[in-house]
Amino acid sequence: MNPVVHFEMPYENGERVVKFYANAFGWQMQKLGADMGEYVLAGTTDTDDKRMVKTPGTINGGFFPKNGNSPTNPSVVISVDDINSAMKNVSASGGKVNGEPTDIPGIGRYVSFTDTEGNRVGILQPVNM
Repeated sequence: MNPVVHFEMPYENGERVVKFYANAFGWQMQKLGADMGEYVLAGTTDTDDKRMVKTPGTINGGFFPKNGNSPTNPSVVISVDDINSAMKNVSASGGKVNGEPTDIPGIGRYVSFTDTEGNRVGILQPVNM
């Protein structure tokens, strides 16, 4: 199976989103800066030295800034062994791949798609695959 391994949600104010989730839930929030698109990592569970969750069934996530081109709803990221094969499967099943895969340093290759119901979902081929 291809498990859900990450969640993503949009934000309007980076300082505010960091403060809220750190205070409300004790999450470890890390702002990545302009070179990484102002993305904010959200650590909700402990990970090992390879950034893999220690507790099966748990996931970490992140927040991206809202802008005219960004999605406005939360989404999930699905881990795949082969991103190119997964993209073909998405298209063959009636979904639409949104662009070309992007390399995320130390993480893997990522691309989003829109499913048949209009939901934005991500697929990730982790570095260790």
